[in-house]
Amino acid sequence: MKIRKLLIATTLWVISHFAAAQTPWPVKPIRIIVPIAPGGVTDAIVRKAAQTLSQRLGQPLVVDNIAGANGVIGGEACARANPDGYTFCVLNTGVTSVNPIIYEKHPFDPAKAFTPVGNFYSLTGAIVVPKAGKIKSINDLLQTYKTNPNSVNFGTIGPGSYPEMFLAWLNNHWNARIEGVPYKGGGPIAIALLGGEVQISAAALGNFMPQIKSGQLDAIAVSSAARVKTLAQVPTFSEAGLDDFKGRLWWGVFAPSGTPASITQKFNQELNELLKSAAFSEYLETQAAEPAPGSAEDFARYVKADQEWTVMLLKSLKK
Repeated sequence: MKIRKLLIATTLWVISHFAAAQTPWPVKPIRIIVPIAPGGVTDAIVRKAAQTLSQRLGQPLVVDNIAGANGVIGGEACARANPDGYTFCVLNTGVTSVNPIIYEKHPFDPAKAFTPVGNFYSLTGAIVVPKAGKIKSINDLLQTYKTNPNSVNFGTIGPGSYPEMFLAWLNNHWNARIEGVPYKGGGPIAIALLGGEVQISAAALGNFMPQIKSGQLDAIAVSSAARVKTLAQVPTFSEAGLDDFKGRLWWGVFAPSGTPASITQKFNQELNELLKSAAFSEYLETQAAEPAPGSAEDFARYVKADQEWTVMLLKSLKK
């Protein structure tokens, strides 16, 4: 009798899981967690992508901005989400590589919490200042700091963010103590620069393009290997004497660990189709971004390499 009950239970389990595997996806809206405040370049790109992917998948992709603690809060929300294929997150090196090292009590292990779905895009970093300010070059920044150290504040996105990493490297490089002021994203940093709360920042160039085009902000160096076409007068980090900083600005798509492989593979396929399209590639160019299509396996290796590079960088800053 017990054997019969066990066989029935096993059969029902197999049938239910087979039926679940055959269930069409998606059949309801998909949540996309972005761990930064609205208004920055990443938020804009994700929302643009969500519009097209919603049409391709036949369901709305709802962007959910959960900002704070350099992505820890948004990352934790994604890690704790139901892995049913209706929550994805767009994360960067801060969430996956830096935070677990710099925070003594980090709430999740990225390697166990997330399934890499696909690389998304990379951004060009830029050092930006108010156009009306006295700082017009990297040398101006150094001389201004030497003359009056308290007159220079640097906008960051908190510990572990690209701006914070650059500031830590710069202070180490110059043996300086430029103060960092944390904000919740590139958009708020741009507002702070315009309001005089901070005098300089280094973040994704796309965050500041509207203010650069309107003549309110100036870029004084860019992280790309070659000069940006639309800002040909702005030197690269290498040309400005900052070539030792190798920080990378990338964003990728992840799912909560345990999300069915059939769903993550489908999302990767649709994401790659989007990234290879001429229309979206042209849009990314306007945001100083480059598409990064590829397989989930390639992306997983990329993330692992980024984590290893971050460990080396942080060790070098402690010397």
